Amino acid sequence: MKEFGLKSAKSGLESLGLKNVAEAYWNLSPAELTEHALTNNEGVLTDTGALMCDTGKFTGRSPKDKFIVKDDKTKDTVWWGDINIPFDPEKFDALHEKMLKFLENKKVYVRDAYAGADKTYRLNLRVVNTQAWHNLFCYNMFLRPEKYKLETFEPTFTIINAPEFEADPEVDGTRQKNFAIVNFSKNIILIGGTGYAGEMKKGIFSVLNYTLPTEHNVLSMHCSANMSEKADGDTAIFFGLSGTGKTTLSADENRGLIGDDEHGWTENGVFNFEGGCYAKTIDLTEEKEPQIYKAIKFGAIVENTRFHPGTRTVDYENTEVTQNTRTAYPIHHIDNAVSPSIGGIPKNIFFLTCDAYGVLPPISKLSKGQAMYHFISGYTAKVAGTEAGVTEPQTVFSACFGAPFLPLHPTQYAEMLGKKMDEQQVTVWLINTGWSGGPYGVGSRMKLKYTRAMITAALNGGLDEVGYRNHSIFGCAIPATCPDVPSEVLSPRETWKNDKGYYEMANKLAGEFNENFKKFEDFANDEIMAGAPKPNLSKV
Repeated sequence: MKEFGLKSAKSGLESLGLKNVAEAYWNLSPAELTEHALTNNEGVLTDTGALMCDTGKFTGRSPKDKFIVKDDKTKDTVWWGDINIPFDPEKFDALHEKMLKFLENKKVYVRDAYAGADKTYRLNLRVVNTQAWHNLFCYNMFLRPEKYKLETFEPTFTIINAPEFEADPEVDGTRQKNFAIVNFSKNIILIGGTGYAGEMKKGIFSVLNYTLPTEHNVLSMHCSANMSEKADGDTAIFFGLSGTGKTTLSADENRGLIGDDEHGWTENGVFNFEGGCYAKTIDLTEEKEPQIYKAIKFGAIVENTRFHPGTRTVDYENTEVTQNTRTAYPIHHIDNAVSPSIGGIPKNIFFLTCDAYGVLPPISKLSKGQAMYHFISGYTAKVAGTEAGVTEPQTVFSACFGAPFLPLHPTQYAEMLGKKMDEQQVTVWLINTGWSGGPYGVGSRMKLKYTRAMITAALNGGLDEVGYRNHSIFGCAIPATCPDVPSEVLSPRETWKNDKGYYEMANKLAGEFNENFKKFEDFANDEIMAGAPKPNLSKV
C-alpha cells in the first residue's frame, strides 16, 4: 500500500480494516484534489475556476435507501418508520466486509475533519472516498483541522463512500443497489451505489441529530444563522424548507453569517456544524444572490450544471440534468462569514414558509405553544409548475423543518425548543414569503424588500412597541404597523378584498395542519396541542 499526503501517526487505515488498498492520498489540498479529479476525468473547470462534476444516476438524496442499524443502542431511542428504516446488524457487518474487500487494490482519498465549531461538542470524522471530487466536497463542507492536529488525528466517526460499489438487495438487505447506512454502535456510515455527495453531509447531520440531544442536551437544528456585527452580537436563527428564502434572508450584508444549514444550540449560544455551504444554484444570478455567486471560484464545486454553448460559463438556468443543481464551497468564500462559526444566545427565531394559499400573515409572533406546534409541523407549499403533476398549491410538511434527518421523535426536539424559549427569552416569528391577496395564480408573492424590512424591524426592536392582534384561526399575533412596510400588507385578509374567500381558504389550510399533526398527537403535550390552529366556520 502506497500512502501520500499528511497522514496521522496515531490512526491509519488499518484501524478501519483497510489493509490492501493500492494508493491512499491523505488530506490533500483543494488544488491537489482538483488536479486528481481532472486527471481521473471526474469533472471539468468552469471559467471561474470551480470544478464542475456530475453525480450520475442520483441527483439528490435517496430517502428510502437510508437506513439505521437497529440494535441495543437504537431500538428504543430511534423514531422508527418511513424516515428511519431499520437495518439488521449482521447484514451491516457482512456488507461492511464486502465494501472493504471491494476497496482492495483501489485508489482512495482520505480526509480527516471535524463536525461542530464548538470544541466541546465536536465530532472527529474520517472520510474514505474513491473519488477525488467527493474528498474535495468533504474538505469544503466539514471543518478543517490545523496541520499539527492532523498529525495526531484520531476519528470517532467514519464514512466509507464508494459510488462504484453496488449492493445485492436480495443478499445484503438493502432496497436497491444504492444505500446509506448509519451504525451508531460502531460509529460508521457506509455509502454505496450513488454519486450524490450530499449523502455524506446529511449522514453526519443525522448522526449529530441523534447524539447531541441525547448525550449532550444540545438542540440540533436544520437552519441558517447570522449575527449582528455590532458589539451586542445578537444571533438570529432561520428555519425553512426549500424555496422559502432561508439562504437569501440569512445572507445579510449587515450581519455576519454563522452558517447556512446545520447548527447546534447550547446553553451558551449557537454553533455551526459545518465548514462550508451547499447551496442550490438553479436560476442563480449575481444580482439575486451576490454572496453565493461570488463564492463559486477555485476550490468550489458545482454539481450537475451545464455550460452556455461554446463557453466554460455555467448556465444556471439549465435544468437538463436536474432542478437540484448545487454548489459546495468553504465558508471562508463568503466575505462576512464569522470565524469561528459560533454565535451567542439567539434573540429571534424565524420560521419561514412560502404559503401558496395566501393565508398566513407576512410576519406574526408565535407563543411558546404555537412555536412548538409550527416547529413540529414544518409547513410550506409547492406551487403549480414546480414539479410534474403539481397543478395547484400543495401543502408540504416536514417535521422540525428537516424530517429526513431526525433520528428522534420530533416532539423531543420541539420540547427542547420550548425549554430554550423559556430559559433564554427568545422571540419566535412566523414569516410568510409566499402569496398575498389570494392564492397562487390570483394573488402576488410578497415583495422581498418588504420581507427584509419586517425581519430587520424584528431584529432591531422596531416591532417591540407596536400594537398586535391575534389571527382568528391561527392565533398568531399580527403587528399593526411595521417600519418601511405598508400597513395594509400586514393583514392577509385585507389584501384579499374577499372575506368569504379568505376564510374558506384559511379554514382549509388549518384543517390540513391538523390532519398532518394527528401522527404526532400521542407524543405531544397539552401546550403544544394548544398551539394548533382552530378552524372557524362562522367566518365563512
